[in-house]
Amino acid sequence: QVQLVESGGGLVQAGGSLRLACAASGRTFSFYAMGWFRQAPGEEREFVAGINRSGGSTYYVDSVKGRFTIARDNAKNTVYLQMNSLKPEDTAVYYCAAYFGAVLLTTTRAYNYWGQGTQVTVSS
Repeated sequence: QVQLVESGGGLVQAGGSLRLACAASGRTFSFYAMGWFRQAPGEEREFVAGINRSGGSTYYVDSVKGRFTIARDNAKNTVYLQMNSLKPEDTAVYYCAAYFGAVLLTTTRAYNYWGQGTQVTVSS
């Protein structure tokens, strides 16, 4: 099992940047593929970015390509989401998720471990 704790959310003006971090417990972090999801009020939770367990493969939803970067440090049991050029439509609760496997997946049902979420609010 793995427990996930997100940090780094907050309030930022449009065009600004935030860096989210997700710290994982356990000694097998490198066996898990990781993803970042977000959920805005009244909306379904959506995939934002994912990274395979080695860190060699990443994938982004089209709306964040070129602005967000996902990375992981397996020595620190941490995955990051660097968010630049933020827009008001990026406002949401951001969740870190993990599943035990090698392949990068983009659906919520593929992930069986979730953090508690961190709020990101982008003002116009």
